[in-house]
Amino acid sequence: MQGLKQTALHDLHVEQGAKMVEFAGYAMPVQYPLGVKKEHEHTRAKAGLFDVSHMGQLTLRGENVQAALETLVPTDIVDLPVGMQRYGLFTSDAGGILDDLMIVNGGDHLYVVVNAACKDQDIAHLRVGLPTEIEIDVLNDRALLALQGPLAHAVMQRLAPEVCELTFMHHARVSIEGIECWASRSGYTGEDGFEISVPNADAERFARLLLAEDEVELIGLGARDSLRLEAGLCLYGHDLDTTTTPVEGSLIWALGKVRRHGGEREGGFPGADVILTQVANKDHARKRVGLVAEGRAPVREGAELFDGEGNLIGVVTSGSFGPTYGKPVAMGYVVVAHSALETQLFADVRGKRLPMTVTKMPFVEQRYYRG
Repeated sequence: MQGLKQTALHDLHVEQGAKMVEFAGYAMPVQYPLGVKKEHEHTRAKAGLFDVSHMGQLTLRGENVQAALETLVPTDIVDLPVGMQRYGLFTSDAGGILDDLMIVNGGDHLYVVVNAACKDQDIAHLRVGLPTEIEIDVLNDRALLALQGPLAHAVMQRLAPEVCELTFMHHARVSIEGIECWASRSGYTGEDGFEISVPNADAERFARLLLAEDEVELIGLGARDSLRLEAGLCLYGHDLDTTTTPVEGSLIWALGKVRRHGGEREGGFPGADVILTQVANKDHARKRVGLVAEGRAPVREGAELFDGEGNLIGVVTSGSFGPTYGKPVAMGYVVVAHSALETQLFADVRGKRLPMTVTKMPFVEQRYYRG
């Protein structure tokens, strides 16, 4: 793994027997001795601990910083309350998605988390797109951990009860065993849980505090992928990219109502004309959908999709066997005419046409804590 970046928890992963792989330029744990399937099941039943320190963490400060960031995203940032987090998208002039991100109103600043593979280009995008008086601080000195699962609340109740008062997409700063923690009630598994930013110097001690709790196991990228897929959550670079608009990606909900046609701050973001016209006219050619296969053979990314007459109508962008759902699940893009629920399609898997059915997502019920 020479030449790869390492997170502050690298030595802990190796100590715990992780299989390390390259991901977004980092050496990251894909699985531990427990194995991907059992790691997945443990997260659904108890609490899984994920190292997501490869993600980019930033703070933005300056006068009217919320309005400034709104010029780059179709999200309602101006009205985002202090202590709240919101999902956002960087869009291009052509309406494509440059990255998806999380944005927190920290009061006197915005705290932003971007994807690992895109963080360098995202930082450059911000530096070019924001006024020069907006200060961009790249937090290379902080790690990011995610505690996910139905018993994550019980674990945090012992360590920091005040964090458990947060509801989904709320954010707070707390001290846990003397460690400065920035915690949000959010995650990438569909389960209740927390994402917690800590200084690199404290990351291993904090991780060991959590692992000392009976409910907690370390979970790698393999289970993280199957968990997020069952929850119907996109992975940038696979289910979303620069050729995909938010409308095609079934992410209209991520467009702030005040930024749409008729809203008080209509448009004003890159690609607004393309994206808002698609919303108004419903004239996009393709759509992201959920798919379930018969049998037990997973249908992987890149598999082409055909209609019953053999016409190519789409492609799978993410796919695996869903351990909780009990069947192979996937998401992909199909022409709108074939996107209705219960439509039968056929995936080409090694020369065989396997039947798949367009199915509502998430495949597994999301269990976010909303109070």
